[in-house]
Amino acid sequence: MAGEKWLFPIISVSFVTVLLILSAISGFTASSAFFSRQPDPIYVLHGPRHPPAFAYYISGSRGDGPRMLRLLLAIYHPRNRYLLHLSHDASEAERIALASATKLAVPAARAFGNVDVVGKAGAMTYMGPSGLAATLHAAAVLLRLDKGWDWFVTLSAEDYPLVTQDDLIHVFSSMPRDLNFIDHTSDLGWKESQRVHPIIVDAGIYLSKRSQYFQASEKRKTPESFKFFTGSPWVILSRSFIEHCILGWDNLPRTLLLYFTNVLLSQEAYFHSTICNSIDFQNKTVNNDLRYKEWDNPPQMEPLFLNDTNFDKMVDSGLPFSRKFREDDVVLDSIDKQILDRKYHRVTPGAWCSAKRGWWSDPCSQWKNVNLVRPGAQAEKFGDFMKRLLEEWSSGSNSCRL
Repeated sequence: MAGEKWLFPIISVSFVTVLLILSAISGFTASSAFFSRQPDPIYVLHGPRHPPAFAYYISGSRGDGPRMLRLLLAIYHPRNRYLLHLSHDASEAERIALASATKLAVPAARAFGNVDVVGKAGAMTYMGPSGLAATLHAAAVLLRLDKGWDWFVTLSAEDYPLVTQDDLIHVFSSMPRDLNFIDHTSDLGWKESQRVHPIIVDAGIYLSKRSQYFQASEKRKTPESFKFFTGSPWVILSRSFIEHCILGWDNLPRTLLLYFTNVLLSQEAYFHSTICNSIDFQNKTVNNDLRYKEWDNPPQMEPLFLNDTNFDKMVDSGLPFSRKFREDDVVLDSIDKQILDRKYHRVTPGAWCSAKRGWWSDPCSQWKNVNLVRPGAQAEKFGDFMKRLLEEWSSGSNSCRL
C-alpha cells in the first residue's frame, strides 16, 4: 500500500504535466511573440517542385541574445522561417532587445516577416522535460505561422553552420522530404538505470521562474509497451513527422509524451522513441543528427568546446552544423571568412542578394529571386557526405534497429 500511495501522485502529476504541455502547444496566440509583418516583396515558391525550406528553432538562456543574433545572421535566408526563444531566466528587456536587433540587422527579415522572438518565455530545465515542452511548443508555432517549410531544425546559441543556406537548400533539394535526421539507438547500456528508471518532476513545467527538478525515491522498470530509444537532442525532422507529434492522428505521440514528462533528459529520447515505434516513420529515419562534435574519452554528457585547432576537421567532415562554441571564439570568425563569406553584423550572402558588394554596402540589403540558390565549394563535401549517409539508410542497417 505504501508504494501505491506514493505512486498515485506521480501518475497524477504526469497527467497534469501532459495537459499543461498540450495546452501550451495548442494555446499559442499572437500576443505571445513579437512579430514583424509585411507582405513578401517577392513571391516565395514552396512545394515539391521548388527548393525546400527550413523552420529553425533557436534556443538560448540569459545573456545569449548576441550569440543567437549572430547565429541567425549566419543561417538567414528569406525562404526559411525562424523562431528564437530566450528562456525564462532572461529579462523582458533582453527579449525585446533581441527582437529589435533582428529587425535592424536583417533588412530582409523586416520585409519577409520570417523571424519571430517568443515573448512569453518558458523554462528550459536542462535535465527535465520543460525543454521538450518548449521544443514542441516551438514546432506547433512554426506549423501555424508558415505552411511552406519542409524540415524542422533545432539549434542552440552554442551552435554554428558549416555551410551556407544556399549549400543546404541545394543538397536537401535531392533528398526525400519525408526523411528525418536523428541520432538514435536502443542499446541503452548504463543509461537504462540512470536515465530510464528514475522518476522526476520538472518544476519549470508548473512555475515559470523555477529551473530545478525533483527526483522520486522509487524507480520504475523499463517500459514493455514500447521500445526505448535515446540519442542526440539536436534533430532535423520532416514536417510530416512534426505534424504527427503535434496533431497526433494516432495516440502514440501523446501516449509517449505522458511517459516522458517524468524522464531525465527527455529531449534525448522522446522524438527518438516516438519515431522508431511508429510504423509510418521508423523506415524514414536516418541515424545521424548532421552535427560535427568532439568528445572526451570516455564521452561526457556534453561535447567539448570547438576552437581553431578543429577547423580543418570540421570543414573536411562535410557536415552542415557544428557544436559547441564559446561566445565569439576566433574559430567562428574563421568559419565566417573561409566558409560563409559573411561580414561582421551581416547575413551570409546567397544568390538572393542583389545589392552591389562593397566595404560599406550590404549585398543582402536588396534582393531578387529568392527561389534560386548558388551552392559553393562546401556544398560538394556536404553532398558527398549525404550520398554516403543515404546509401547506409537505403541498406536498412542503421535505422531504428530494435
